[in-house]
Amino acid sequence: MAMAEQRNDKPGKGPQGPKERRGWLSRIAPGVRNLVAKRETPENLWVKCPDTGEMIYRSDLEAALWVTPSGHHMRIGAEQRLRYTFDGGQYEKIEPPKGVVDDPLKFPDTKPYMDKLKAARKASGAQDAMSSGYGTIEGVPCVVSVQDFSFMGGSLGVGVGEAFIKAAQEAIRREAPFVIFTAAGGARMQEGALALMQMARTTLALNEVKAAGLPYIVVLTDPTTGGVTASYAMLGDIHLAEPNAMVAFAGRRVIEQTIREVLPPGFQRAEFLVERGQIDRVVSRAEMREVLASILKTLMMGRNRSKAA
Repeated sequence: MAMAEQRNDKPGKGPQGPKERRGWLSRIAPGVRNLVAKRETPENLWVKCPDTGEMIYRSDLEAALWVTPSGHHMRIGAEQRLRYTFDGGQYEKIEPPKGVVDDPLKFPDTKPYMDKLKAARKASGAQDAMSSGYGTIEGVPCVVSVQDFSFMGGSLGVGVGEAFIKAAQEAIRREAPFVIFTAAGGARMQEGALALMQMARTTLALNEVKAAGLPYIVVLTDPTTGGVTASYAMLGDIHLAEPNAMVAFAGRRVIEQTIREVLPPGFQRAEFLVERGQIDRVVSRAEMREVLASILKTLMMGRNRSKAA
């Protein structure tokens, strides 16, 4: 017994588990794993259609200008809209005015207004909710402004008002028509009465555009509401809209509670408003450039003839 214990106590000889069997495959396994490693799928590779719930391959959706197979026009950013509108996607950016005070009222909130602005600017790469550019649409020079709903709901504040006025002035200086794609939840509450004042200021800027004999075309996109609808969104020479775009001043529930009546289905949608004469035409995104070009050529032709006379 003692001899057995002595043999078990030899240095380097401890209790051992079952011996691991390693074949030739185990020696090359790490390299094989690297070759056939599972690639991570991007989170945004597929996009869900809000109407049908269908999953759409992102590249196919981009090729279709972000219009789903069911015809739903998804919201897009200002940069995409400008590229889709101008010839070859090329345009000269119109920089917004400098020196606009970001938080004139020092607005208190659960999250500071300045923090919200910084987050929106970082996400969009834009200074505010409106971006503008100068280029051509099927050869017709024009100034185009776009409201980005992803930037704080496209809300109308001092910065947006200044950007609109700058674009209107550029249209006058270049003797070019002015086109705007609207998308907004209304005036920006964090700027109070200063935001509401932009309704009057943008209207005055439009009066100068019209005094110069230049066309002003409005394209209403989903959604266009509040103070924007009550000002420059409804002052165009021609009003176009994307399919099923919501165009309203107040929400359905607020109106029904105010007038104590049930409103008809779809009464704030573009197709309903075309039937009532508030909008001239509903135009799909794929046809928008062609339709805009036709309108601009016709209106500018009349202006050039009047100038020649």
